[in-house]
Amino acid sequence: MVRFAPSVVGMSLDVAPARIVTRSLLIRSLSVMGASVGFYLPLSVVPLYARQSGSDLAAGLATVSLLLATVAAEVVTPRLTARLGYRRSLALGLTLLGAPTVLLILSPSLILVVSVVRGAGFAICTVAGGALTAESVPAGRRGEGLAVVGLVSGVTSVVALPAGVWAAGRWGFAPVFTATALLTLAALISVPWLPRGRGVSTGHRRVDRELFRPAAIFAFSTAAVGVLVTFLPLATSGQPSWVTAAALLVQPSAATAARWVAGRLGDRGGVVPLLASGLVACVAGIAALALTGSPVAVVGGALTFGIGFGLLQNTTLALMYDRAPDRALTVSAIWNAAYDLGMAGGALLAGFLVTAYGYEWLFILTAAGMLPAFALLRRV
Repeated sequence: MVRFAPSVVGMSLDVAPARIVTRSLLIRSLSVMGASVGFYLPLSVVPLYARQSGSDLAAGLATVSLLLATVAAEVVTPRLTARLGYRRSLALGLTLLGAPTVLLILSPSLILVVSVVRGAGFAICTVAGGALTAESVPAGRRGEGLAVVGLVSGVTSVVALPAGVWAAGRWGFAPVFTATALLTLAALISVPWLPRGRGVSTGHRRVDRELFRPAAIFAFSTAAVGVLVTFLPLATSGQPSWVTAAALLVQPSAATAARWVAGRLGDRGGVVPLLASGLVACVAGIAALALTGSPVAVVGGALTFGIGFGLLQNTTLALMYDRAPDRALTVSAIWNAAYDLGMAGGALLAGFLVTAYGYEWLFILTAAGMLPAFALLRRV
């Protein structure tokens, strides 16, 4: 889930570039796939499961509890990783993310507890795993190398997110939860073959404020993601099932493609135009989702939003790594916290707004809520 887009100025043209796809990177990709499946396969299914025995607010709380626990764990993960090392940290993260999912089969009343535990596991996977990836690729080609791992994560999420909703509608919730646990835990096979490094804990160091500006811009877009993945399946329940599945497919697909493009363009031009373009696309896309009765608007809005989100996802993290290349764990923790705190905040607020205003106005208000991010562009 990590991106890096370093400057290529000063690289010697007569030196052969370092190899990107190494044995270590291939092995790391297995744990990336496991964490992505563990997070995305049940992401939109759990809110549906919660609403079955509760309300729209209960659906929102299911996502919020997962993400707030993730943010809380991300704060301490750098120190944990510095103490346990990458291997043990990733093993712990994958176990906490995957194993508790089967408990959801027993009762919907366990959703909040399971979500908290899974959130802690996901935090460890993203922060420790992201820093490991950043330190494992050649410095001169780090942007492209991390883009390869990002494609693995992106493609996995593209498949897992809509597949979870589709499978739950066809076979029920239990098979989705069981598959999540098995596929996530299967990634533990790769852990013994990863590097033994521990990373560097920077919990006591002063963090430059310049790291928080890109993270804040990104958080505005992730809040909209929290609304989309939690409430779009509910808002389009009156539409044919393919509409929701298509929207949840094109959004991460577009984001994955846009992240790759942003990585390539970011090395050659400024990041501010990419940030501005990403924000515009996100606002326009989420606003289009207000037309919940139109399949074209829903799928098109998800596509447009995905493009904008991908641009912001890659560009903000690339900018942060450029500013703190020696603090991989710190950057990974801040960026991932912005990701998950934004999603949690968006899902939580939306749970109250949808009760008062309905789904159409929910998406319009979400788009309006992203506008203050444009004010941060001048100071980024």
